[in-house]
Amino acid sequence: QALLLESGGGLVQAGGSLRLSCAPSGHSFSCYAMGWFRQAPGKQRDFVAAVTWNSGNTYYADSVKGRFTISRDNAKNTGYLQMNSLKPEDTAVYYCAATSRPWSPNRILAYDYWGQGTQVTVSS
Repeated sequence: QALLLESGGGLVQAGGSLRLSCAPSGHSFSCYAMGWFRQAPGKQRDFVAAVTWNSGNTYYADSVKGRFTISRDNAKNTGYLQMNSLKPEDTAVYYCAATSRPWSPNRILAYDYWGQGTQVTVSS
């Protein structure tokens, strides 16, 4: 099963920025829609952002609109989540996901492939 690899997490102060990256191990995902989800301790996994395979459409959770930007570079086989103006409530493990099927961007079950997650911690 294809595996996605996230990177770029870390510890940052409130108001700071981080950029997460997501790349598949071993194959191209240029024809796959991609999404980011996050899960805080003791909470469910929530949708953050998604992008279609050709970057034609992007989708965001209300909580991150205007602060986060999802993008992808199919030539580099990599997706990104630029996170600005970070808040302590953004602290979570962030997961990258992908699918080649028609999908609802904010639904966990719509995605076939997942990464292991990367920790983002925002201190106040």
